[in-house]
Amino acid sequence: MTAHPLLEVHVWGDYACFTRPEMKVERVSYSVMTPSSARGILEAIFWKPEFEWDVREIAVLRPVRFFSILRNEVNHKVSVESARASLAGNGYYAEESNESKKNRAQRHTLALRDVAYVIRANMLLNSHATDDVAKYRDQFRRRIAKGQCFTQPVLGCREFSASFGEANSDLKPIADNTELGRTLYDLDYADDRSGRGTPIFFDAKLDQGVLKVPDHLHRRTR
Repeated sequence: MTAHPLLEVHVWGDYACFTRPEMKVERVSYSVMTPSSARGILEAIFWKPEFEWDVREIAVLRPVRFFSILRNEVNHKVSVESARASLAGNGYYAEESNESKKNRAQRHTLALRDVAYVIRANMLLNSHATDDVAKYRDQFRRRIAKGQCFTQPVLGCREFSASFGEANSDLKPIADNTELGRTLYDLDYADDRSGRGTPIFFDAKLDQGVLKVPDHLHRRTR
C-alpha cells in the first residue's frame, strides 16, 4: 500500500500500435495499451534516476477500433558505409542497394485508431534517493500542466506520437468487461547491462474499462 494517491495523466492520439511480441513478421497490436508502453510514456514526460515508475492502472476512454495499413520496409540494416555516405549528404535508398529486390518488403500493420487512456501510477524511490518523493510528484504534475516532456511520448510505435494533459473526473472509461488474454507486462533486464531482457506476461482483463496490473507484478526499488 502507499500513502500517496496514484498520479494520473491523460494520453491520446490518432493511432497506436502496442505490438504483440509473438508476431514475428506482421505487426499486430494488443487491443489495449500495455504497462510497459505506459511506463515509456511516463518516462518520456518525467524521469530521474532517483525513482522508478510503477504502473497500476490503465483506463480505456474510447472504444477499441482496429485498422490495417500496408507499409514499405527494408529487411536489412543500413551498412556502416551507407551510414557514412548519408552523413556526407548521400541518403540511403533501398531500391538502389545491391540486393534491392531482397531488401524491400511490404508488411501489414494491424493498429489502433482514435485512442485515449488515463494512466495511473506510483513513483517508487530507489535506495540512493535522498529527497522525499513529494518533490518528484510535484515536478511531474507541473510538467503535465505545462505540457513539458523530455522526449516526445509515443503510442507504441515511434511514428504514432501521443498528446498528453491533465486527467480530470470528466474522463470516464468505457463500460467494457473483456478478457484480454496473455499480455506483456515488461522486460526483466539482466544485471550485466547487456541489454538482454526476459519478457514477463500476465493474464489481463478489462474491468469496466480499466486494466489493473496484478499486485505481484508491481515494480520494486533497486
